[in-house]
Amino acid sequence: MLKTEYLEYQDGDTVLEAYVAYDENAEAPQPCVLVAHDWSGRREYACAGAEKMAELGYVGFALDIYGKGVFGKDGDTDGNAALMTPYVEDRALLRRRMLAAFKAARRLSQVDDDNIGAMGYCFGGMAVLELARAGALVKGVASVHGLLGQGAEHEDKIKSKVLVMHGHEDPMAPPEQVADLQKEMTDAGVDWQVHVFGNTKHAFTNPAANNPDFGTVYSQQASRRTDLALANFFNELFTETPPLDVAP
Repeated sequence: MLKTEYLEYQDGDTVLEAYVAYDENAEAPQPCVLVAHDWSGRREYACAGAEKMAELGYVGFALDIYGKGVFGKDGDTDGNAALMTPYVEDRALLRRRMLAAFKAARRLSQVDDDNIGAMGYCFGGMAVLELARAGALVKGVASVHGLLGQGAEHEDKIKSKVLVMHGHEDPMAPPEQVADLQKEMTDAGVDWQVHVFGNTKHAFTNPAANNPDFGTVYSQQASRRTDLALANFFNELFTETPPLDVAP
């Protein structure tokens, strides 16, 4: 049976609030997937993402980067940008908030702390990439229509597998940023994948996205493909499925 609850945790003096979803009848600790929110904060869409992860048999942990009760609004581009920008410009701060969530999730009795992954939407896609760059012991991170501009160099070797789901027509992550990310991950020896959907813009998994002029448009097809790819990615991470035998 799906159980959901709010959980307070902290980064220094800043109180943060996660939304946690899990099967309360599970007999043993389960793998956990951190879900990083878009630029409007840990609102309904991120919480729904955590519930999706719980339905797959994991603990979904919709984390909070901004602080308890700090939320943007749909359509308020200036206000949402003002919330996000300090973390885009200060990647050390963003990494610290992501590591605080990672540590909070590992402390939960429902969580198998050796099996943690992360995914994020839009700004959250950038956030999970920074978690990987920080050298966290996260098995894998998945960026869904994420912001891909690079920030600080990774001081430690990236230990995570990386999956990127990207719309080719996304104005917020142009092709040169995709190429730069691929080079960065290749140079770091990362097991990476980039799935690029043609004729697809930003925010393609969000049914509320309907602003072609701004470059945010929902795509039912790309969203469905993303759900399948995420399910496969996390299953691979947590079950340690051996590679397929390929005939020479």
